[in-house]
Formats: sequence, structure tokens, C-alpha cells
Amino acid sequence: MNVNFNNRDPVYLQIVRYFKEKIAIGELEPGEEIPSRRELANRMKINPNTAQRAYKEMEEQGLIYTERNHPSKITTDTKTLGKVREELIIEAVDMFVTSIRSINVPVEELLDLVRVKYTANDDKEA
Repeated sequence: MNVNFNNRDPVYLQIVRYFKEKIAIGELEPGEEIPSRRELANRMKINPNTAQRAYKEMEEQGLIYTERNHPSKITTDTKTLGKVREELIIEAVDMFVTSIRSINVPVEELLDLVRVKYTANDDKEA
């Protein structure tokens, strides 16, 4: 578990985002056990209270569940899992649109540029 924490966002929210990204790309499977709060704190070198707060937030969002005396697990709720990917995409698009809007690029030109860049990155990875 390797997270590069930034100074802008609270650490517990960055941990939640880390888990969302791992869920979205399939590295964390539905029903998969996740580390205990204490283990996560040790692995990420964070305060145990921060790990606890991240897990509490993920439970409130329905991303994980914890049964009494058992490790926490990734939700198996397909609706919640589908929302995770969509939420990450919308967040990225919102940041992109906000940063590009001031340049006043026509939408069609922008979409063409995005297509070219997106495809070029696929070619580099192949």
C-alpha cells in the first residue's frame, strides 16, 4: 500500500480515495478482506485514529462493512461499486473542465485533443 499524501486534503480522505481507486481498477474485489485499522496505520505510517476515521468514512459511504469480530471487507453491493468508478471519473472531468474553461477552447476541438492524447497514452502502454 503506497500512497503519496498531499498537503491539501485531509489524510483520511486521501486513504478513502486510495481505496476507491483500487476498487475501481479491480485491485480490491467485492468481499475481499482489507487490513485492520492498526495494520493500515502501520503500513501507511499514519496515526491509528486517522485510519479509524478513514474506515468510518468508508463504512458510512457503504464501501466497506465490518461484522462483529471479523475483518472489514469491501462491499459486495454492485450499485455502490458502480458508483465508485463513476464518482472518480466525474471528479477528474470536473477538475479538467475547471482548469481548461478559462482558455475558452471550443468543445469539439477539446474532445478531439482528448481523443488524440488518450489514444496516444494507450499506444505508449502497449
